[in-house]
Amino acid sequence: MYKKYITGLLIGTLGLGLFSFKSESDRYFEIAKNLDVFATLFKEVNTYYVDDVPPAHMMRTGIDAMLKSLDPYTNYIPEDDIEDFRTMTTGQYGGIGAIIGSRDGKVVVQMPYENSPAHKAGLVIGDEILKINGVSVTGKSTGDVSKMLKGQANTTIKLEVRSYGQTKGRTVELTRSNIMVENVSYAGMIDEETGYFQLSGFTVDASKEVRMAVQKLKEQGAKKIIFDLRDNPGGLLHEAVNISNVFVDKGRDIVSTKGKVTDWNKTYKSLDEPLDKEVPLVILTSSRSASASEIVAGVMQDYDRAVLVGERTFGKGLVQATRPLSYNSQLKVTTAKYYIPSGRCIQAIDYAHRNEDGSVGKIADSLRVAFKTANGRVVYDGGGVSPDVEVEQQAFSDITKAIASKGHYFEYANKYKAEHATIPAATKFKLTDKDYEDFVAYLADKDVSYRTGIESELEDVAKEAKEGKHYDDIKAELDAIKKKVSHNKANDLMRFKSEIKEVLEAEIASRYYLQKGYIESTFDDDPNILMAKQVLDDQQKYNSYLKGK
Repeated sequence: MYKKYITGLLIGTLGLGLFSFKSESDRYFEIAKNLDVFATLFKEVNTYYVDDVPPAHMMRTGIDAMLKSLDPYTNYIPEDDIEDFRTMTTGQYGGIGAIIGSRDGKVVVQMPYENSPAHKAGLVIGDEILKINGVSVTGKSTGDVSKMLKGQANTTIKLEVRSYGQTKGRTVELTRSNIMVENVSYAGMIDEETGYFQLSGFTVDASKEVRMAVQKLKEQGAKKIIFDLRDNPGGLLHEAVNISNVFVDKGRDIVSTKGKVTDWNKTYKSLDEPLDKEVPLVILTSSRSASASEIVAGVMQDYDRAVLVGERTFGKGLVQATRPLSYNSQLKVTTAKYYIPSGRCIQAIDYAHRNEDGSVGKIADSLRVAFKTANGRVVYDGGGVSPDVEVEQQAFSDITKAIASKGHYFEYANKYKAEHATIPAATKFKLTDKDYEDFVAYLADKDVSYRTGIESELEDVAKEAKEGKHYDDIKAELDAIKKKVSHNKANDLMRFKSEIKEVLEAEIASRYYLQKGYIESTFDDDPNILMAKQVLDDQQKYNSYLKGK
C-alpha cells in the first residue's frame, strides 16, 4: 500500500509538472506565433501599402496602442524622450529655469523660478521670447521652444525678448545651470501658530525637503501644520515612505507592494526616528492627488496621525518600474498594486476587467471593502482616500472662467505691474473698488464672450425640436426663457466681483513675488485652508475626527 501510494504521488506530481510545462510552453508558443504574425504584417504593409509608411512612426503607433489596452501608466519611452523622463523623475535639468507658455500665438515667460538664471537675468512674467540664439521661435510649439532653451549647464544662450508695453526687443545673455525643481514649492506661516507647506512632487530628495520645511516651520513658531497635497500627481515610492516617516514612529509598516513577480513583493517600513509625531496635522487633498501623494495621505489616515480635508483622492494604487529595452529605450510598466497599513488598496479603476467596448469603469461602491484605522475608524478600499472633512471644489462662475481662458487676468497683471512699482506683502495686498473699476474698464473692449450651461442646454433643445419638426410649436416659450437667462457682462462683472477680485489679486501678486506671492495671496479665501485652520484651531474637534468609535 505504501509503495502504491508513493507511486501514485510521483505519477500525480509528474503529471502536474508536465501540465505546468505544457501550459508554459503553450504560452511561449502563442507569444512567438503572434510576434511572427506581427513582423510579417509589418513587412507586408511597408512593401505594398499605397503610400510611404514611416517605419518608426508606424511601430510607435502599434506599441502605444498595445500598451494603452493595459493601463495609462504602462508606457514606451524611446531614446529621444529619455531626457524628459529623467527630468520627471529627478526634477533636474539643464536650462534657464522658467516655465514658458503660449499666449495669442506668442511664446511668453509664465513663471521664472526664484534665483534661476532667468530670474537673475531680469526675465519677468509676460516677457515674450522672440529668438533663441538668433533663431526665431515664430510658429514653434512651446515644447520645441522648451527643448531649445535646455542644454548643458554652464553653456551660454542668447535670447531676444520683448517686455510688456515695449515695441522693440532686447537681447539677454544667460548661462544655463542645473535646475532643480523643488518638490516643496512653498513653506511659511499662515498666522503666529499655524505653519503651511505645499508639496507639488515626489522626485529625488522630496522627503529631505519636507523634513527641512517642517523643521523650518517649527523654528518659526508653528504649533499646528497644514500639509498641502492637492493636485500632486505622485512620483517615487521610496520618497512617499520617507515623507510618511517624518510623522510616524520608526519601524511602522508604511506600504506593501504585491505583483506577479513575487520576488519583487516588499513591505516598506519607516527606518528613522520621526521628526514630529505629536504636532496637530491637517493634510489637504483633491481629486487630482494621486499615487505617492495618496500613500502619504492614506498612511496618515490609517495611523490616525492627521485629519484629511478636501476631496476624495484620484485612486491610483498601482506601482511602476522601468525596464531597459534595446537602442537605449525603456519601458515603464505597471508591476504591482500597493497596500497601505490598514490593508486597503485604493486603486479606483479596474483595468483588468474591461467592458465589451474596451472601456473601463470605477470599482462599484457596493464592491468596496471596509477596513479599520489604528483607532478603529472605518475606511474603504477601491476608490481613493476619502477625506475626514469634505470640502467641495470651488466652482467659479462662467464669466470668471471666461476672463481666465481669454488671458485677460494674465495681461492685466502685466499692465498693473508696469504701472505700479510696488505693492504690499502678498498676504495683505487687496484691490480697491477703484482698482476693480479700472479692470472693468480694461475689459470694456475685450472679448469676454461665453455661454452659460442653461444657454447651451436651450440650444440643444432648439436643435432637437427643429429636427423633430416641433420648433415652431415651442419657439415662443424658448425665446421667453432665453430672454430671462440671457447673461449681461456688465451685471455679471458686478455680481461675481468678489471671486474675480480673488483671482486677479493672486495673478498680480505673482508679478511681484512670483509663485510664493501667488500662494500667499490665497490664504484668506481658499476654502480648504480656511477649513483646515478651523479644524486645527479647535483641539476638541481635531481629536474627535481621529477618535475611533
